[in-house]
Amino acid sequence: MKTESVSPLQQARASYQPKTPLAFRSSQLRVLETEVVLPESDRDEIQGQFPNTFGKPLVEISEGDGNLNSSPLVVGVVLSGGPAAGGHNAIAGLYDALKKANPRSKLYGFTGGPKGVFTGKYKELNDATIDAHRNTGGFDMIGSGRDKIETAEQLAGCKKTMAELGASALVVIGGDDSNTNAAILAEYFQAEKVPVQVIGLPKTIDGDMRNEYIEASFGFDSAARTYAELVGNICRDARSARKYYHFVKLMGRSASHVPLEVALQVQPNYTIISEEVEARSISFSGIVEEIVDMVIKRSEAGKNYGVVLVPEGL
Repeated sequence: MKTESVSPLQQARASYQPKTPLAFRSSQLRVLETEVVLPESDRDEIQGQFPNTFGKPLVEISEGDGNLNSSPLVVGVVLSGGPAAGGHNAIAGLYDALKKANPRSKLYGFTGGPKGVFTGKYKELNDATIDAHRNTGGFDMIGSGRDKIETAEQLAGCKKTMAELGASALVVIGGDDSNTNAAILAEYFQAEKVPVQVIGLPKTIDGDMRNEYIEASFGFDSAARTYAELVGNICRDARSARKYYHFVKLMGRSASHVPLEVALQVQPNYTIISEEVEARSISFSGIVEEIVDMVIKRSEAGKNYGVVLVPEGL
């Protein structure tokens, strides 16, 4: 990156060094296979859908001499779904690790999302491209898309593209749908004896991929903080004007983690949680009645204003 072509703020942002786990700060890594974790429900159905990849052990990366392969690798990476802060740094981290292991390794970015994989649209990523996008938001480095990888033609297209590149791995950065596609593709490669590893990296602002093995998916924290600031400003405006109710719809297609987190941070007057609505079997009229009751009680207290959060998945 040419420092004279960017602002001081951009220079400062580019110089930031993201914090990495202790294991990745070491010059030596080892990969250990641990216990097998089976699904708590629908086990037979899942095994039937994924007979070749079901029941694999967890893999743990730690510091130590693991005699990892240092041969040059060819790896592909694809961004899937909506953008989230951290996507560019995820690619930069992958690029840095590949080059550190062997400078002759190559990283290809599939353009336009998953469609780029099965149609063979890609570009080799180099130092200039990576450095220009470090610590920046968005997915504009290679673009993204919402195409799925599930039909026989699409799967065969992925196989052809990976063979054309001589790639040994594909990293899919996306949410629940995207990682489902990654699982389908991994199963297909196993069945077809294609020597390509498929690695899913959780990315979703919805926060619905968190579990005991995934502390957080990147994107959620940035979304929650940004929304909290905006909703907090609206709350302040409502309290200042004292005559309006603001209904704010927040993202969360099938989970209300973002509205809940925002509510915990800024404490609006009413927050609808989709999961609670479903669990209590609340009808639309029931929701309206609860909001009306809240408005009446606040009016009786002389407060004819407020803020209501509504999840998009309601």
